Amino acid sequence: MAQLLLELFSEEIPARMQAQAGRDLERLARDHLAKAELAFGEVRTFAGPRRLTLVIDGLPLAQADRTEERKGPRTNAPEKALEGFLRSTGLTLEQLEVRDGVYFGQLDKPGRTVPVIVAEMVEAIVRAFPWPKSMRWGGGTLRWVRPLKRILCVFDGAVAPFAIDGIESGDLTEGHRFMGEDHAPFAVANFDDYAAKLRARYVVLDAAERKSIILERSRAVCAARGLELVEDEGLLDEVAGLVEWPAPVLGDMDAGFLDLPAEVIRTSMRVHQRYFAVRDLATARLAPHFLVVANIEATDGGAVIAHGNARVLTARLSDARFFWTEDQKPGAIEAWLEKLNGVTFHAKLGTMAQRVERITALAEEIAPLVGADPKLAGLAARLCKADLASGMVGEFPELQGVMGGYYVRQTLAKSSMGSGLSADNIDAIADAVRDHYKPLGPSDSVPTAPLSVAVALADKVDTLTGFFAIGEKPTGSRDPFGLRRATLGVIRLVLTLKRPLALTQVLSVALQAFDSVAAAGGGDALIDDLLAFFADRLKVLLRDEGKRHDLVDAVFALGDDDLVRIVARVEALDGFLKTDDGASLLAGYKRASNILRIEEKKDGVSYAGAPETLPGSAPEEAALMAALATAGPQIDGAVAREDYTAAMIALSELRRPLDDFFDKVFVNDPDLAVRRNRLLLLSQIRAAADRVADFSRIAG
Repeated sequence: MAQLLLELFSEEIPARMQAQAGRDLERLARDHLAKAELAFGEVRTFAGPRRLTLVIDGLPLAQADRTEERKGPRTNAPEKALEGFLRSTGLTLEQLEVRDGVYFGQLDKPGRTVPVIVAEMVEAIVRAFPWPKSMRWGGGTLRWVRPLKRILCVFDGAVAPFAIDGIESGDLTEGHRFMGEDHAPFAVANFDDYAAKLRARYVVLDAAERKSIILERSRAVCAARGLELVEDEGLLDEVAGLVEWPAPVLGDMDAGFLDLPAEVIRTSMRVHQRYFAVRDLATARLAPHFLVVANIEATDGGAVIAHGNARVLTARLSDARFFWTEDQKPGAIEAWLEKLNGVTFHAKLGTMAQRVERITALAEEIAPLVGADPKLAGLAARLCKADLASGMVGEFPELQGVMGGYYVRQTLAKSSMGSGLSADNIDAIADAVRDHYKPLGPSDSVPTAPLSVAVALADKVDTLTGFFAIGEKPTGSRDPFGLRRATLGVIRLVLTLKRPLALTQVLSVALQAFDSVAAAGGGDALIDDLLAFFADRLKVLLRDEGKRHDLVDAVFALGDDDLVRIVARVEALDGFLKTDDGASLLAGYKRASNILRIEEKKDGVSYAGAPETLPGSAPEEAALMAALATAGPQIDGAVAREDYTAAMIALSELRRPLDDFFDKVFVNDPDLAVRRNRLLLLSQIRAAADRVADFSRIAG
């Protein structure tokens, strides 16, 4: 068995694209090899600043000979159809076989050598690679994320020859751009040789290893000065994609900047300079230092690198200080609110000031539902977007909300706007402004303070209903306004708060604010669309937790729009169906439903009502009726008090009598009265189960 080593060497690949590029390279290679019917072993990919590498072990030297059956025309088809089939296959009439009046031919296909297949595979992958953004250069037609310089392609120790837009494959690659004495290209024979020679030339191939080196060495550098690294997984991922030979350097900054909010300092470091912040071990507060990851081991220990980066950081933080000072002038928030009248949110949805009015009204409606004070919620909502007009957020958009929290707390404490508010109320309003964008993603924290939840829900619901109202719904992978993220945010907020909240009520109130909905006479159709959208997002959330998506459909079908109750039902249903009783009862339900569907269609009626104990009833029939008479009230009581686990337990009591009924009783009895009575009994079984969930929507 042989090994394939492929390296696509280019100018710098953006760090944010590298991980996905590695996954795409592996996926495309697997697809091509599977299509070629080639067996293979382990597949590994590596992505870095200048190279994508693919290693495939366990490949054969050649493709196996294959026989392919080709279906031809029918024997009574026109003669020209047969002639065309023979011409396309190269077969003769005598070589064809007739089955069921159709010609079939067997084509013998000799296997090709793997290097030939690899050449075709690599060109196809390179030309169709799904970069988010790509470019052309020179006079060629090839598109790549950055100009492609080399293609290293070695199979079983030898070059697999081909060329793409004049770039010929070979066995050469390059080491670090600056480090080392020898920068000349060098040849490799296999992956082990490749990895060892790169390491000797200051290239750490594996991104995971680069991350580990950065983290360990950064911690050590900080610890030596009595400091602690402020770890940031997202920044670590990015920095690992910027360097081939990580060299952490600790730099110093002016301690006077520490009077700025910590978020401002960290954002300036992270977003603009890709620096890590550093914390003082004794005080747990930010220290006047930063950590930068260089791409070279400096002979002076990084002193020049640290000094140069400190000068850049000083300039950035000086700008931040200016904005921080300007933003705290008296009357700033009132001026910002006025400016929002001139900021367009969306051409069809009005200005940002109009959006704030909608959020304010909606937050006041939601507040009692989540345990918050409507007046405080209204004030927090009115102020939540003010910082968008501030200088600091203009410079650092990532700090929207965060800076608003600072500014609102200061303003309410010092101006007439906060008169009559207690310190606790001011803090709650400022926190609500700070957190109203949360959660921004699946890993982001979820606010739990009722006031913060009210404003965060109002913000997200206004976004959802507004864009649905103007027909801007997500389609496929396209979601330019982040509506999927907003929906997941609403779901997570409600589930974290664990308070009943009727989605239909909230969505109806929100939709009333849009003229297009009011002019159309209401938003019932839009609410249905929105509820379906919520169901889809809830499926995604619960699927990530290991729950089945069909269970969400089964519960949503009952018409309940309370997310807390829906999830409680889904979790109880999921646990129930994993038991033998649950699986058996589901099978029994399906059987009962199928019988009812067939017989109701045949009879032209819908069977509903209570069965009777008729003379000559089978014992199993009477036992099932008795079990249903006991379980029915228990199910109703459990559902009423929202104890869905108890409802499932009560439902499980029907499992054995239902199994016995189907084993011993013939439903379609010749006696029409007996038949009708048994169909009524099955309809009661169906109705009992459907009080818990719509079992017809459950797979199985």
